[in-house]
Amino acid sequence: MKPFMVPPTDRSWIEVSPESDFPIQNLPFGVAVHKNRGDGMVCAIGDFALDLPVLMEHGMIDEEEFPWLDSFLGLDKESLTALRKRLYELLLDSHSELRDNAKVRKKAVLDRKSLQMAVPIPPTSFVDFYSGIEHASNVGKMFRPDMPALLPNYRHLPVGYNGRSSSVVASGTPIVRPKGQTKAADAEAPSFGPTLEMDFELEMGFYIAEGNDMGKRITCKAADEHILGMVIVNDWSARDIQRWEYQPLGPFLSKSFGTSVSPWLVTMDALEPFRIEGMEQDPEVLPHLRRQGRQHFDIALEVWLNGEQICASNTKHLYWSMSQQIAHQTSNGTPIEFGDLYASGTISGPEPGSYGSMLELTWKGTQPLALSNGKTRTFLEDGDSISMRAYAQGDGFRIGFGECEGTIKPAEA
Repeated sequence: MKPFMVPPTDRSWIEVSPESDFPIQNLPFGVAVHKNRGDGMVCAIGDFALDLPVLMEHGMIDEEEFPWLDSFLGLDKESLTALRKRLYELLLDSHSELRDNAKVRKKAVLDRKSLQMAVPIPPTSFVDFYSGIEHASNVGKMFRPDMPALLPNYRHLPVGYNGRSSSVVASGTPIVRPKGQTKAADAEAPSFGPTLEMDFELEMGFYIAEGNDMGKRITCKAADEHILGMVIVNDWSARDIQRWEYQPLGPFLSKSFGTSVSPWLVTMDALEPFRIEGMEQDPEVLPHLRRQGRQHFDIALEVWLNGEQICASNTKHLYWSMSQQIAHQTSNGTPIEFGDLYASGTISGPEPGSYGSMLELTWKGTQPLALSNGKTRTFLEDGDSISMRAYAQGDGFRIGFGECEGTIKPAEA
């Protein structure tokens, strides 16, 4: 299916700042929670959002073509593209249908910041990969200093695990400090209590648009057609709980207590101009995982702690692409489904200022992070707020994702 890309010079009759995440070239979708009626889909444009059920009610969106706009349910990739085209027409500065209809405009054009947003799609399943090679290398250096930084399988397959979809929450949802078993290095036995090593993980995620039948593989070449769009993901982590529990089967309670997702689903069509080749894969991967064309993206990433930027990274540091992740997941015939959420793994760059976790920024807590207010952090404290941002920068516009935010609440008594 040919992507629908809005020309860089097009503008909306709604004024949009060049620094806005949501110009007419983007038009991402989300789900707003309304107090006096059911949830409904919205589309971001500048500081505003279009209420799609209201536009349908007034005949500006075809009810027969899009019968269900309370959620993404029933919207495949083709219909989402068609819906985005229609909204582009309504918002284009030369188009008067919505612009000159004050009655509908008053009801349909909402203040975006006033909206309470849900998770774009409550995921049917959640898979977390480990595709940031700089992060994987740093973790190896910290925990296996006498061994190669990367384990033997890393460059041959996208390492991942099945996470907990029930604890995937919307941006802005408070995250309660989890409790679990930990074992100090000098202790004879483990103890139970709140984590002392609360951490964030800077990740990007994507939703599945269309699945496959059990026993059928999705090729790397075909995988792009199965990606509905992308979001920011913060996979909160408890490092001390993780350190004690992860052998031999991997993380469990240290990762399952909360995963924050940004509210706006950015379509692959909007991101099409920002495709890149990706880093060289050496040794060459097996045939079923070989990339077909430009499957990586140039998306700038930021992490802010209590309003202060502490990290600047980029998705170009991912070793494995989304298409390779899908091809690997289905290589044994595993069925995937509409609404499955896949996360990239922590995206760190090669320099300390680009590390995507407190674990790396403080090098396992041994090098406290100095903040501008004179305070320091080794790991996150109660009341700390983490905000993640992401955008692809174009010529005079940017394709942004908004914010993925969460604040740490004290552990339950």
